[in-house]
Amino acid sequence: MKIFDRFLIRSFLGPLFLTIFIVLFVLVLQFLWVYIDELVGKGLGLKVILEFLFWGTCTVIPMALPLATLLASIMTMGNLGEFNELLAMKAAGIPLQRIMRPLIILSLGISVGAFFAANNLMPTAYKNIFALRDDISRTKEEIRIPTGIFYNGIDNYSLRVERRDKETDMLYDVMVYNHSARRGNNSVTLADSGAIRLTEDKKNIIFTLFSGETFEEGDRKSSADTSYAMQRIRFEKQEIIIELNNYAFQRRDGDRFGSDVMAQGLKSLGHRRDSLDSLYAISRTLFLRRLLVTGGLTYARQLDTANKQEFLGYFPVDRLGSAEESPQYADLINRAIGKVDQLSNQVDAFMVEEIQIHLPLRRTKVEWFRKFTVAFACFIFFFIGAPLGAIIRKGGLGTPVIVSMLFFVVYYVIDISGKKLATDGSVSAAMGTLISAMVLLPVGVFLTYKATTDSALFNKDAYLSMVKKIKKHIPWHHDKED
Repeated sequence: MKIFDRFLIRSFLGPLFLTIFIVLFVLVLQFLWVYIDELVGKGLGLKVILEFLFWGTCTVIPMALPLATLLASIMTMGNLGEFNELLAMKAAGIPLQRIMRPLIILSLGISVGAFFAANNLMPTAYKNIFALRDDISRTKEEIRIPTGIFYNGIDNYSLRVERRDKETDMLYDVMVYNHSARRGNNSVTLADSGAIRLTEDKKNIIFTLFSGETFEEGDRKSSADTSYAMQRIRFEKQEIIIELNNYAFQRRDGDRFGSDVMAQGLKSLGHRRDSLDSLYAISRTLFLRRLLVTGGLTYARQLDTANKQEFLGYFPVDRLGSAEESPQYADLINRAIGKVDQLSNQVDAFMVEEIQIHLPLRRTKVEWFRKFTVAFACFIFFFIGAPLGAIIRKGGLGTPVIVSMLFFVVYYVIDISGKKLATDGSVSAAMGTLISAMVLLPVGVFLTYKATTDSALFNKDAYLSMVKKIKKHIPWHHDKED
């Protein structure tokens, strides 16, 4: 590799890693803001939270890589132009195509890496993030007993504490209702004070009560006896051990979300698509058969009048009488309306079946094509950013950030809209997923052409000169001057 190529690659890699870090940081903050309510108050360990953030970071890579490539390419070429290095290269006889060649190869490598990230890393990330979210949602919030009101956050128990000492964490005027027998308020404990603590494994909670009484109703002696024996037990110290369920975070099998369309690679999505295609074809054939039978065409041969020997080759319209003159006219109308209602019900039923089959099929096709859109976006954004940086000749994080965000917002809006249209069935899966690349590709070609021909794309004088030339060819402008 030549020194010139190494210089350009080093100039590109620095802004690339910087922008990837910045973009991932911003997107992860947005990701954390969305799911912060699911994490707070569950008593999760640092390891679980870091794992959740790691897999969340992996899920935003498809958004981060194209934006980072666009921003890094503008910064690199803009820095070269701002410090006249690009001008010196051109003065030495090096064309822009040769200057961009090592960066094109590097951007191609980034696109290949983005494809493998979308095909291999993303399914694993989504599978683990879905499993983590499910496990976290099953974990109950930490026990925080308020004062002055009843607390029902512990299964089969109702607690009330009048006041709490913040320094010693002692509870005063404690009331504990035990509903574990499923017979109402048949057991209540009153205590002057008490303390509460969780076991290390968070599977049990221990109430230590002081100076109190327990009131319990015993069992009836017989079904005819409606009276209960009351037990009153005084104590100086009593411990109540309550078993807790789902208060400690528990990891379950993460493969239970492996069948989700977001957690599958190209190979799995291909098998899924073929299976759903076959299922949809069978469902459509059965529907058409039911539709013909409901419409009165019991046999397929009834559709072909050529099978009848008396077919004359034309329809004798002139021999038909008026329909209103037939004595069975009213009956025929009612029968026709009934047939139309049956056909309408059949179509409505098929629409429900189509949603159950065709919607997963469309989602599968959309996700299959989206494995390639990230790679296309990275490559196209390079051919937008590099020529644009060479034209505007501004580096740093000022102008490049503004220009990059404008292009990325356009790309993101088009991409999300195309995905929604493809999922809804308004357009094909290929059109919906590739429309963002199809819109930005001409922009990249145009900017690359303008940069290689040294066109004054942002030169105000060039546009003013063009306006003057246009005015000379306007008839009313000549009349005004005369």
